[in-house]
Amino acid sequence: MRVRSLAPESGLVRAPVSRRGLLTGAFGLAVAGVWGAGARADAAARRAGPVIFDCAAWGARPPSEDVVVLAQRPRRIIVHHTATANTEDYSQKRAFALARAIQNYHMDMQGWIDTGQHFTVSRGAFITEGRHHSLAELSAGRRQVRAAHCVGQNDVSVGIENEGTYTGVEPPARQYEALVSLCAHVCGSYAIPPSEIHGHRDFNSTQCPGDRLYALLPKLREDVALRLGVQQWPAAEEPTERHPWPGPPEYLPPDFLTRELGRWTPRG
Repeated sequence: MRVRSLAPESGLVRAPVSRRGLLTGAFGLAVAGVWGAGARADAAARRAGPVIFDCAAWGARPPSEDVVVLAQRPRRIIVHHTATANTEDYSQKRAFALARAIQNYHMDMQGWIDTGQHFTVSRGAFITEGRHHSLAELSAGRRQVRAAHCVGQNDVSVGIENEGTYTGVEPPARQYEALVSLCAHVCGSYAIPPSEIHGHRDFNSTQCPGDRLYALLPKLREDVALRLGVQQWPAAEEPTERHPWPGPPEYLPPDFLTRELGRWTPRG
């Protein structure tokens, strides 16, 4: 019998309304104003965004249950790392195999209905859709898919995994640039202020996304704001409560990825 880890999947942990939440709402209104008249000329370009390979492209399994699409927009982005090897294989094949391995681990070992995160950025700068329908809803910019990447945040955030382990080294330049492009696209589509780009450890008791990638988040916020042509917002308040990660470890074992690298072939 499959055991499901309910807390990450459901995202039903609720927090009281705080000054931080009120500030986030104010930032959203400010973003909408700044990205109104002055940025409408670039709206089509922002909607196009970076190249993102959808679930069909990398051969995803169907979800075990219907994916829940929530009526509201997300309020923030949460950055993760996969804690896998810092490979020099920058190929599309590896990026797609990684997406399959993550999905298999999340469904078969975590007991979730689908991949937990919304998007993944490979070390070779390939961006793949994670949970089904995430890309379509991002493109529309009005709703979000409920995910399973961060306890307490799955109804209000976009989760982005970055292939690699970034406790002692920084991501490759090409991967970082792809992350900037993806975050800018998400912020532009959902009117999320760049100050609301966080690390997984801000909300859960984990070392994710690694010390070196976490230290890059202030620069990431600046680069996203620059890419969008908007002003820098004041830093958001630090969360005061971090939830534990329940169930099996969040990171996939190496054998899952090895198996997918050995058997994955493109679909014609």
